[in-house]
Amino acid sequence: MNENGTNDPVRVMQRMFEEGFATGDGAVADELCSPDMIDHQFGLAGTGAEAIEHVKAAMADVHGAFPDIKFTIEDSTTTPGPQGDTVWVRAHGHGTNTGPFFGPPTGCEVDFTVIDVARVVDGQIVEHWGVPDRFALLAQTGVLGRLTSQS
Repeated sequence: MNENGTNDPVRVMQRMFEEGFATGDGAVADELCSPDMIDHQFGLAGTGAEAIEHVKAAMADVHGAFPDIKFTIEDSTTTPGPQGDTVWVRAHGHGTNTGPFFGPPTGCEVDFTVIDVARVVDGQIVEHWGVPDRFALLAQTGVLGRLTSQS
């Protein structure tokens, strides 16, 4: 059980979004990620301390680029298993690009989807797969347009 007294895998994911990615404060990763966590997400992949540092850096990067970002879990399901509960969440992210994101801020609003799958044991993420819609972020901030106009 984590220090907030919850083992609920959906609540664990919600806290990662609300207390980590929306604030840029990586401290929640120390609480909610197992010291032996395995992360499979592109750009965050790693094991143990390395994976947790990647998650913390991603939290800081997302918040830095979109300081007003908010995430809402719109769909979730949890499957109990012998090696922990597997939680699947579909989250909606919304924010404004007022910080650096592949160049200077554009002031553009973004709406995107994140699909996360995590194995949670005793209130901690022990394994994670994530698929944020990076294409939507690139298109909505104008980064994609800048890349295609350079060819």
